[in-house]
Order: sequence, then structure tokens, then C-alpha cells
Amino acid sequence: MDVLEKILETIKNAGQPVSAGQITEMSGIDRKEVDKAMKKLKTTGAITSPKNCYWEPAK
Repeated sequence: MDVLEKILETIKNAGQPVSAGQITEMSGIDRKEVDKAMKKLKTTGAITSPKNCYWEPAK
């Protein structure tokens, strides 16, 4: 499983919108890697932001 898949899976498993810091804690992935991967996930539309700085899987 690559970093993008692991982060997306972490967001899905949270069951609620999560911040990048929470994703870092839950996944154990370095914060810089999380930020880089989340940028890609946002660009592809895989995640959306229901409120500022919190993310959830796109519907």
C-alpha cells in the first residue's frame, strides 16, 4: 500500500472529518509526507473539506 492509499484509508476509517495532524497521528506517516499526499488527493478530488482544515473522502 502506498502513502496515498494509506492516507485515504486512514481518512475513511476515521468516520468523521479529520485534520492533517490527526491523520499523522493515526497513520504514523511523517507530517511532510501527509501534506504532500493530501495535496495530490485534493487535486484529484479524492478528498473534500467540509470545514476549514478538516478532510473527508469525496462522496
